[in-house]
Amino acid sequence: MVNQLGINLGFYMLMPYLANHLSSGLGMAAWTVGLVLGVRTLSQQGMFLVGGILADRLGYKTMIVAGCGLRTIGFALLGVVSDLPMLLAAAVATGLAGALFNPAVRAYVAAEAGQRRVEAFAMFNVFYQAGILIGPVVGLALISLNFRVVCLSAAMIFLLLTVVQMRALPARSAPPQPGRRAGLGGVRTDWRQVVSNRSFLLFSMAMIGSYVLSSQIYLALPLQATRVLGRGGDVGSSALFALSAVVAVIGQLRLTAWARRRWNSGKAIAVGLALMTAAFLPLAATAGVRAQDGSLAMAAVAIVPTLIATLLLTLGTVVAYPFEMDTIVALARDRLVATHYGLYNTFAGIGITVGNLATGAAWGLAQRWEIPALPWLVLIATGAACATAVAGMARSRRLEPGSQAAVNPTSAAVPEGAVSR
Repeated sequence: MVNQLGINLGFYMLMPYLANHLSSGLGMAAWTVGLVLGVRTLSQQGMFLVGGILADRLGYKTMIVAGCGLRTIGFALLGVVSDLPMLLAAAVATGLAGALFNPAVRAYVAAEAGQRRVEAFAMFNVFYQAGILIGPVVGLALISLNFRVVCLSAAMIFLLLTVVQMRALPARSAPPQPGRRAGLGGVRTDWRQVVSNRSFLLFSMAMIGSYVLSSQIYLALPLQATRVLGRGGDVGSSALFALSAVVAVIGQLRLTAWARRRWNSGKAIAVGLALMTAAFLPLAATAGVRAQDGSLAMAAVAIVPTLIATLLLTLGTVVAYPFEMDTIVALARDRLVATHYGLYNTFAGIGITVGNLATGAAWGLAQRWEIPALPWLVLIATGAACATAVAGMARSRRLEPGSQAAVNPTSAAVPEGAVSR
């Protein structure tokens, strides 16, 4: 938990200010700024599966330490280099580091939590969101000195995490699987086992829409804040991030306990997705409203639907997230958990990329066709499809560990490892 807090603290004290450093500080063209940021994202999202496979093969602690160490190097490089090839190398190191430790961290939490996985992932999200809340504030204070100080400070945080995890974190690995093959042949066997898990694949596909919706806190909602507030858009965007993080930190544990008393995992996820979908209804209903004549009162009224959307979107994510993480472990049947998380995150990353492109295109068409509600209607349709699919899987009991009759028969030849909760 503390490790994840440190990871997000270091990441978010630097990354929100990187684009401005590249463009204004180093004078790079917009396309090169986009290239550096895109390479970082691609090297992380595209390598999640590899990180998961390595975690299941080499141990969770090994990959957590390796990822933190690699990000130390990546962040330090971002602070001291200025030419494009070295910046790209730093971006690759930073992204690959996330791909190494993210699946391993989640698999470690699942392994340690046993039967209390839902509660553990709820607590995990509290620490996760606290890092997102604190990081930009620390970065803003340090950037008044210069960007190099921010980078080297973030690198020091990751160096400290590397040393602490190396010395203090107990070693944990995937449960042993008798007859498991070593080398590339064994990796291919593991891969076949994961991709033949039909219930897991269906769940992964159904949940892509949820990541498209949640990512709008970084895209459509800030655009809307700028549209309705004009010059005050930056302040409005900061308020959205702060509201989202505060609600998650304060409400996560209470909402998780409340939801667990009432629903099983499938129902809780479906309810969370329904809340995320409903978040965009106020924006669709008030799409033409914006502040006029610089009036503070009108600005306050105009931003209210965006704040309500942020609140509902965060509440939906808070409700769904712990049960979502628990369901992945259940569908994996405690085997190759990190690999399952890695593939799941890969699907989510692809979905976010495609979804943001589609949302941006819808935003542009809305301006051109003078249909301001268009992007919100597209997002509502996406969320409704996602919630319907998950609710259908829950009703058919495909989200339960015993639902694996649909698994490809070829996977039956893979021995079931010892299950330790």
